[in-house]
Amino acid sequence: MSSAAWLNRYRTDDGPVILDGGLASELEAQGIQMQGDPLWSARVLQTNPQAIKEAHHRYLLSGADVITTATYQASIKGFVSYLNMTPEEAKELVMSGVHLAKETVDRFLSKNHSIEQKSPMVAASVGPYGAFLHDCSEYTGAYADNMSVEELKGWHRAQVSCLVAAGADLIAFETFPSIKEAEAVVELLREFPNAKAWLSFSCKDERCISDGSLFTEAVQIAKRTKQLVAVGVNCCSPTLVTPLLDSAKSLRSPDMSWVVYPDSGEDWDENTGWLPSEKIPIAELSLDWMKQGAALIGGCCRIGPAQIAEVRQHLKRSYTSQGSAMGLD
Repeated sequence: MSSAAWLNRYRTDDGPVILDGGLASELEAQGIQMQGDPLWSARVLQTNPQAIKEAHHRYLLSGADVITTATYQASIKGFVSYLNMTPEEAKELVMSGVHLAKETVDRFLSKNHSIEQKSPMVAASVGPYGAFLHDCSEYTGAYADNMSVEELKGWHRAQVSCLVAAGADLIAFETFPSIKEAEAVVELLREFPNAKAWLSFSCKDERCISDGSLFTEAVQIAKRTKQLVAVGVNCCSPTLVTPLLDSAKSLRSPDMSWVVYPDSGEDWDENTGWLPSEKIPIAELSLDWMKQGAALIGGCCRIGPAQIAEVRQHLKRSYTSQGSAMGLD
């Protein structure tokens, strides 16, 4: 089944699937402190699961077709090390990220369901190995120089196994900085033949992912499997998205869609966090991404429910008017 055919099961029109925004950002906006925590938002799975459900619910109310689990920085080893859990308890906590999201979808549909509406998807977030290291190497990929593809597969296998078993609709391999790590998860997916996923990269400039490899090379790695419904970019400045997609436009096909969800474009300092700076509105830019063929569009860090609602409104207005012009209404 092509990515377009698979995604059509989760949307009610021909427009892009709308992703949510930054989950950690939304939790921080509600007063939850995560800065400097080696588990980041994954700790909240234990300390305040209700806050996660409420954040998911706000994104659904904003019009998101997909909510992403609080498992980006969740790992068996991390929970054992930082929460003093047994491996079995850690596995249950990883799986709880999917359970919380699915419970939120069920609650949302029970109160807001309409006949034409399809059930929102739950995307299980899987961050790169560098997220576990908690040293900002997820934005360089430097760790991959000292690891084999098999070692990276071994790391991700434990988490992916839990998330698939918990019933996620698809896996979101996100903010990947490394070609080698991309190869690892593409190979790993074969061990879960019924699983679907997307793969998105952190990028350093208009042509390269964070380890310096060309984005076109990353896309070619992704095209090795039909289990990936999309490949793209996340957690980069919105201004990088259009040139990155342009650089690989010849590689896009019906079997592979683009997934795009940048951050707010504000400046980040690894010691002090987000710096006072101006956000880049993504709603207008999202129209360009849709025209470039992006089938899944949303936001990452510092993009909240209000911005996701704006993205949905802009995109829906655009593809509704296009349909009218073609006599489709």
